[in-house]
Amino acid sequence: MLSRAGSCSANTSVVISWGADHMIARCTTVIAILLAFRPAAAESLNADAARGLVVGKLFAFNCFDGSRGAGRIYGDGSVVGTIQFQGVGPVEWVSLPPGTLKVKGEAVCASLSRLPIEPCFDLNRIDDQNFRGSISGLDFAYCDFSRRVTDRRPRPGPLSLKPTAW
Repeated sequence: MLSRAGSCSANTSVVISWGADHMIARCTTVIAILLAFRPAAAESLNADAARGLVVGKLFAFNCFDGSRGAGRIYGDGSVVGTIQFQGVGPVEWVSLPPGTLKVKGEAVCASLSRLPIEPCFDLNRIDDQNFRGSISGLDFAYCDFSRRVTDRRPRPGPLSLKPTAW
C-alpha cells in the first residue's frame, strides 16, 4: 500500500492518494536506493555476489538527487528502511513486500504491481563496506551505500538504586 506519507507495505495494493506518477517514482527510487550498487571504478557484482554482500545487513545511502536514508534487504526480496526524498522534508518509513527484489539471470530487478516495468540494477563494490548502484542504462542515477555495523553486545541490566556493600 502506498499511503499519503509515501511508504510502501506488503498488505494491500497501491492506493493512489496524490498523484500516481509521484508515488510510483518514490517506490522506484526506494528500490534503486536500497539495492543498486555501482561504483565508478570498482568490481562489478553478479546477483549471487550482491546477495551475499547485502542480505540482512544495514546500509545507509546517499543518492545523486539528495535522497538519503538507511535500509535492510531480506533474503525473501523484501526491503525495510527509511528515506528522506531529495534530502528535504520528513524522513519516511518504507516497507516493500517479499518478492519486490528478485534475481533475473545475473541481474537484480525490482517488481512492483503498479509499475509497468521491472527495472534492473548495475551493482558494483567500492570496498568491503561501500557500494554504488544505478538503474541499468542510467549511470547518472546512482546511490552510494555504506554498511552500518550494529552493536550486538549484550546490554547491562538496569541500574539498581539500592546501596551495595563493598
